[in-house]
Amino acid sequence: MDVKTAFLNGYLKEEVYVAQPKGFEDPHFPQSVFKLNKALYGLKQAPRAWYERLTDFLVKKGYTRGSVDKTLFVKQLGQNIVIAQIYVDDIVFGSTLEDHKDQFIINMEGEFEMSMVGELTYFLGLQIRQLDNGIFISQSKYAKNLVKRFGLEESKVVRTPVPTTERISRDTEEKPVEQTLYRSMIGGLLYLTASRPDLSFAVGICARYQANPTEQHLKAVKRIIKYVKGTSDLGIWYSFDTNHHLSAYCDADWAARNKALFPYQQQRPNILQQEAVAHNYFG
Repeated sequence: MDVKTAFLNGYLKEEVYVAQPKGFEDPHFPQSVFKLNKALYGLKQAPRAWYERLTDFLVKKGYTRGSVDKTLFVKQLGQNIVIAQIYVDDIVFGSTLEDHKDQFIINMEGEFEMSMVGELTYFLGLQIRQLDNGIFISQSKYAKNLVKRFGLEESKVVRTPVPTTERISRDTEEKPVEQTLYRSMIGGLLYLTASRPDLSFAVGICARYQANPTEQHLKAVKRIIKYVKGTSDLGIWYSFDTNHHLSAYCDADWAARNKALFPYQQQRPNILQQEAVAHNYFG
């Protein structure tokens, strides 16, 4: 759903005055100004005032604000749950029970002027497909535009985002490349990791060299984009036949991986120390 003129709903905590709009001046008081009772678009306080108004309303309705994501609101109703995610004036919401979803709509429409958009299919670059057995989230359109943006649509596809025989390191002897281009590539790839966790490791390594990127680093980033070209339709699949418990995995070769990332001799003692700690802790 979408909140119409969202910023006009915020209440101000301080005194704010605005000049009379041109063409609408009071003929009896042409030099006077207006004191605002509520926020207006263009005020620096407007976004904060809107979020505070919406937060107060949802908290009174029994919702809990997220401790990490302050725009996420959750309401637990026995075995069922209602979730609302706010992005400025757009609200993505859902519930495990149809009646609770309908009640959320009634509550919002009773407090604000709303417009219903319908079932979620596209949001902030994410493509969402809601099927009978799960939900599939991808960024295929964004991925294809990313490849085209950096002129690699005619390049050869690679099977892995990073090479298995080469190490990415800080090499001061390599020829430096343009920082703006390198950083824009990293930024584009970082947003793609929202639905592509298989890119996180490779992009994370390349992101460490944004201060002084060289041809070696640019080559590595272009390889990731070439990998994206051949896997643009991949995404995250949330099936309905699983539970809500998270499963975590760690890299058993963690110490050696750090050695590969930091191949400098002066860091070797620290790696040995980390390896010893890991051995004592994990066995």
